[in-house]
Amino acid sequence: MSAIETPIRSSTTESVFTVEATPLKFGSGASLEAGWELQRLGVKHAMVVCDPQVRAAGLADAILAQFDSVGIGYEIYDAIQIEPTDASLAAAGAAAREGNFDGFVSIGGGSTIDTAKVANLLSTHGGDVIDYVNPPVGGGRKPDSPLRPHLAIPTTAGTGSEATTVAVLDLPELKVKSGISHRYLRPAQAIVDPELSRTMPAAVTSSAGLDVVCHAAESYISRQFDTRPRPASPADRPPYQGANPVADLWSARALEYGGKYLRRAVADGNDVEARGFMMLAASLAGIGFGSAGVHIPHACAYPIAGLKHTFQPPGYETDHPFVPHGWSVIVTSPAAFRFTFDAAPERHRKVAEFLTGRHIASNELDADTLPRILLELMRDVDAPSGVRALGYDEDDIPELVEGALKQQRLLVISPKQPGPDDLAQIYRDSMENW
Repeated sequence: MSAIETPIRSSTTESVFTVEATPLKFGSGASLEAGWELQRLGVKHAMVVCDPQVRAAGLADAILAQFDSVGIGYEIYDAIQIEPTDASLAAAGAAAREGNFDGFVSIGGGSTIDTAKVANLLSTHGGDVIDYVNPPVGGGRKPDSPLRPHLAIPTTAGTGSEATTVAVLDLPELKVKSGISHRYLRPAQAIVDPELSRTMPAAVTSSAGLDVVCHAAESYISRQFDTRPRPASPADRPPYQGANPVADLWSARALEYGGKYLRRAVADGNDVEARGFMMLAASLAGIGFGSAGVHIPHACAYPIAGLKHTFQPPGYETDHPFVPHGWSVIVTSPAAFRFTFDAAPERHRKVAEFLTGRHIASNELDADTLPRILLELMRDVDAPSGVRALGYDEDDIPELVEGALKQQRLLVISPKQPGPDDLAQIYRDSMENW
């Protein structure tokens, strides 16, 4: 065989996985190097997408002062909607096109970072938001060249958006949430500074932290990458590929940190050690699920967040009714992992061990082991008790199932494929977890 020949693979299943990661700079005070990083990226005129509450709290001041000191021009965009909609993302895209920016900075939580991702995408490649939304909800258009540099500076410990290829959005007219996913959406650089999370309210810490835990658990308990069909072309390999040895490492460490530090982070905003480890866990989980993927809890969460807009989350400084993402995800996770248990018992055992920091003996392991551990954590950080607490009842289950079934790019990652009846039972069992 010559050096340029490629062996023919007879198998129809996947044999390749990819793990890509945003370069991360982590540590207390790391955000004071934002000017240097943006200069290194070659940005001269940036769109700074900043959460208005973060801006009001003064958390962005020192970062912006650095841009001034090195001569980087910028304009601030703070019309951020928590849990962004297609309309709010379109508005950000229009502002980005009008400003003719050569780079982007995001300072805030996942909603802010996702807004910057989509503004970057729309200003670089044109089109409408729905063109890029994952099918079958949207057109699934793929950008054919890289986006402009994006420096992501998270102020919450949750979505891990600084490390992922995904932007999540609400589509109110369709009554569903979905996402835009492509490797080019991944930020060029992230700065994770625990000092920026000091002012994060306890409820936000709870929801964001439970999202971290769920990301990592779903990623670890996903179908193995080599059970997926082999793509016809490398361009067709999905971002979410299934469990693999490298993604497992990131997810495992995120679970360890979540189990050890989330309760402390919720209890005390000035516990910088706990907040720092949760911010690091968010980034690690983002790398893990950015390769392996998430599945049933996230698929169930999207219609929970998108179908009704009546829940007013306690502890959030907004009059805008919405279901915080981490809470929408975690409420169905006990029932979801009860459903997937028999497909991967050892994987469920490992997740339970990572979260508790102790060995789970064989006589302790059953379908309820991991759900029990998650329920204890949920109660300890004041999460909602179930789907009913978020404004739904049994009459809503058919529509919730319909919304979840639209998330096939997620459901295909589950180690055990749920049908409509299975999803209905998961919602039914999740109405009241305690």
